[in-house]
Amino acid sequence: MFERYLHQWTLVSDGDPIATTHAQLLPVRRGATPAMLKVTSADDERLGGRLMEWWEGEGAARVLARDHDAILLERAIGRASLSEMARSGRDDEATAILCDTAARLHAPRPKPRPAGLIPLARMFADLEPAAAAHGGILSRSLQTAEALLGDPRDETVLHGDLHHDNVLDFGARGWLAIDPKFVVGERTFDFANIFTNPDLADPAHPVATLPGRFEARLDQVGRHAKVERQRLLRWILAWAGLSAAWFLGDGDPLAKIDLTVAELAAAELDRGTAPLK
Repeated sequence: MFERYLHQWTLVSDGDPIATTHAQLLPVRRGATPAMLKVTSADDERLGGRLMEWWEGEGAARVLARDHDAILLERAIGRASLSEMARSGRDDEATAILCDTAARLHAPRPKPRPAGLIPLARMFADLEPAAAAHGGILSRSLQTAEALLGDPRDETVLHGDLHHDNVLDFGARGWLAIDPKFVVGERTFDFANIFTNPDLADPAHPVATLPGRFEARLDQVGRHAKVERQRLLRWILAWAGLSAAWFLGDGDPLAKIDLTVAELAAAELDRGTAPLK
């Protein structure tokens, strides 16, 4: 799988292969430059590579080479981790870094957006059948999502999966995003995934669902990202419902984390913490 690209891009293996659900990765070097070779047959991974190329290393890892099935990225060489930061009492710092990264990705570019970006509404297509099957908070998530998607605001190119393990320490280059989706939609959506993580990667060491943490993050993201609090709560409710729907479809108990966060967002909305806009 890797040999073709090792030869094509003049690369030398620099570590053991890494397998993910949809891709195979290999640490490599191109000359003195550490890089990561990623080979995939998944369409969403390929489209994500196109988006990273469009970002040109501003807020995201730099693309060194790309073809249809493979992408060569600069490699994260720093040792810090946003997940570990959040779990070790520095969640405010991790949240600020995620907000700063989103700001860089959302910043206007002088060139046209990539053609064929997927509307955010298409991502939410799986929520309706899940709400019909399970009801409860998923029904409210669906109603909220439909209202938000019917009244889009501040649309931009999104990362689409912005969380603690998709923003890495690139040393002197700072914190940069990897593994985006190929999505366009309301800017506030990109902050919703922060509120279910890093728990989804390691449910044995919760952060997002600790008492008071949801409210603290809500205040911080609102201030730091300059997003309207009530709108953010509604996107959290919508997103957590969608994420839960995917896990429920796979019979994965991680759905419980998303459902808990959806309930937290709904409760905060019901308390009327800010005027509805």
